[in-house]
Amino acid sequence: MEPDPAIIRHVIIRGRVQGVGYRAWTEYTAVDQGLDGWVRNRRDGSVEAVFAGPPDAVGEMIEACRRGPPGARVDAVEARDGTNADLAARGREPFAVLPTA
Repeated sequence: MEPDPAIIRHVIIRGRVQGVGYRAWTEYTAVDQGLDGWVRNRRDGSVEAVFAGPPDAVGEMIEACRRGPPGARVDAVEARDGTNADLAARGREPFAVLPTA
């Protein structure tokens, strides 16, 4: 069993963040940062993500989410502490793209 990550953050990104490759960009960027977690679209038009790993890397990822990929327009990023239960939604993948919720 792997050790618990240093921190877990649960994030909601609002704006024009669907239909612009935001989930794929998030997955690529998080994996590049060595983070665990998941990302998914939400029916309200937002994107939801959980990031787990070293505090600096998680902080950098949340800052990157404020910009997003080309074509995105991020209006707001809400971040709160996440839980191991939040992280468990990813299943066995280190980082997963989950179905819309």
